[in-house]
Amino acid sequence: MKRSYVIYGLTLAAVVVVALITYAARAGLIVFLADRTLPSDLLRALRYVGPAVLSALTVNLLAGGQGISGVTGPELAAVGVGGAVAGLTKNLVASLAAGMSALWLVLYIS
Repeated sequence: MKRSYVIYGLTLAAVVVVALITYAARAGLIVFLADRTLPSDLLRALRYVGPAVLSALTVNLLAGGQGISGVTGPELAAVGVGGAVAGLTKNLVASLAAGMSALWLVLYIS
């Protein structure tokens, strides 16, 4: 019984330490770069980080663990609608809303 308390305590301590390190790393960048102007090349490159990460997450979630054979019709419809709205509007929020709405509608209908 005492051994499990030690394991839980060590696990909690590890989680807290990792959280503090992560927070310090992220906050450090914000604090140190807050009053500095970033180079224009870096700012131009950072514009594409959000869409690239979102695309990577979408492909990963879409394919999942089964690869391309795990993709279903509702997922393809959602990606198609979201991609079409993104191409027409160039608006990330609108494309996310349209894609999720299409997914929920197709899932509701089927």
